[in-house]
Amino acid sequence: MRLALLGGGGFRVPLVYGALLGDRAEGRITELVLYDVDSGRLTAVARVLAEQAEGVPDAPAVTVTTDLDEALRGADFVFSAIRVGGLEGRAADERIALAEGVLGQETVGAGGIAYGLRTVPVAVEIARRVARLAPDALVINFTNPAGLVTEAMAGVLGDRVVGICDSPVGLGRRVARLLGADPATAWIDYAGLNHLGWLRGLRVGGRDLLPGLLADPVLLGSFEEGRLFGADWLRTLGAVPNEYLHYYYFNRETVAAYRSAERTRGAFLHEQQDGFYAEMRRPGGGSALAAWDRTRAEREATYMAHNRQAAGAGERDASDLESGGYEQVALALMRAVARDERTTLILNVRNRGALAPLDADAVVEVPCLVDANGAHPVAVSPLTGHAAGLVTAVKAVEREVLAAAGSGSRERAVAAFALHPLVDSVTVARRLVEAYAAAHPGLAYLR
Repeated sequence: MRLALLGGGGFRVPLVYGALLGDRAEGRITELVLYDVDSGRLTAVARVLAEQAEGVPDAPAVTVTTDLDEALRGADFVFSAIRVGGLEGRAADERIALAEGVLGQETVGAGGIAYGLRTVPVAVEIARRVARLAPDALVINFTNPAGLVTEAMAGVLGDRVVGICDSPVGLGRRVARLLGADPATAWIDYAGLNHLGWLRGLRVGGRDLLPGLLADPVLLGSFEEGRLFGADWLRTLGAVPNEYLHYYYFNRETVAAYRSAERTRGAFLHEQQDGFYAEMRRPGGGSALAAWDRTRAEREATYMAHNRQAAGAGERDASDLESGGYEQVALALMRAVARDERTTLILNVRNRGALAPLDADAVVEVPCLVDANGAHPVAVSPLTGHAAGLVTAVKAVEREVLAAAGSGSRERAVAAFALHPLVDSVTVARRLVEAYAAAHPGLAYLR
C-alpha cells in the first residue's frame, strides 16, 4: 500500500516512519512518498529515514518529490502535515498577537486564527487534488489547527478525511495509568473540539474511576494536568481538561509568561530546526538519526514550557516524553480501515449528531468506532453549560475563518478575531487583521 506524506520534509516524519517499520502484518504500507516544497528538507529527512531502516527487512520504500500530483497518484492513504508559512510564519503570528496583549499560540486565539486563515485555502486545494488523483484514498490530517483544517477539507472530501491529535491520547493514557487501568482497554469519555476538550470519565468494567481521582489530592498533584490546572480547579470542573485549555482558564498568566520570555515557542522551534537542517547540509557530518533524536528530545522537553512556568508546574515527567502519540493513532487508524481491525480512537470527524448542540457537519473531537468503512463518531453525553458555551463560541469562530477563506472577505476575518473568547476588542481584531495581512503574503486574498 502507498502512503503519501504531505509536508514530508517536516521534523516529525521519522516518528511516522518508525511506526510503519514496526508494522509487519499483511496489508501494511510498503511505499512511502514524501512531498514538500523544500527539496533540502526532503533530503535531510530522507537521510534520517534511511538510518532508521538499516537492518529492518522489507522496510517501506521511501521516495521524495516536490511535485504534489506525483505524490498523490495511486495513494491509498494521504497524511497532510503541511505548515503554510513555515516556523517563521508561526513566530510572526505569536509576535503580532503578543504586541496587542493577546495570545499568539498556533492553534488557540489570535495565532490560531491567523494560521487557519493562511492554511485553509491551501488545504482545500490539496483536498481537490486528492479528489481528482486519489479519490479512494483516506486523508489523515495532522495539519493545525487540526479541527478547523479537517472541516475545511471535509467540504470537498466528506468523510474521506479524518483529523488526528495526540493530546487526548496522552491525557487518557496518563489518567488510566494513574488509576491502575490499561489505557488500551479503558473507555475514555472525552468530548469537545480539537485542543478544546475534556475527559469526563474513565470506565473500566462499567465503573467510572474518575471520581476517585478527583477526590484524591495526592493523585491529582502527581500528573501533568493536575500540576498545570491545580487540584482545586479540576474538582470544580469535575473533569480533566485538555492541556490546551490552560490558555483559556489561565489566559492572563500565560500571556504574561509569553511576553516576558526571551523568545516565543515558534521562534525557538524555528532556530532549533534551522540548526538541524543546517547540520544535515554539512558534508561529512555524523549520524542524521542521532542529530534528529537529540533535537526531538529538546523539543519535547520544552513543550508548553511557558504554561508550566505560569502554573509553577515544573519540568515534564519522563513518562510524558515517550513516543506513541499521533503516529500510533495514525497507524491504528490505517490498520482499522485497510484490514478491518476494528478499534476505538478519539478523532476529529464530522459530528453527525454525536455532540450536542453542534450541527451535523461540524468537525468535533470524540471517540469513534473505526472499521473498513471509516470512522464513526460515538454519541456522547452533553457537555456542561460552561463547556458547551465555549465549544459553541469557538466553533462559530472557526466558521468565520472558513467563510473568510472561502470569500476573501476581510470583514469575516475581523469577525473571526473579534468573536474569539481570548480577543476582547473589535478594535484589536481589526488591527490584528491588518498586521497579519501585512506580514503574510498568503493572506493577500483578504480584501
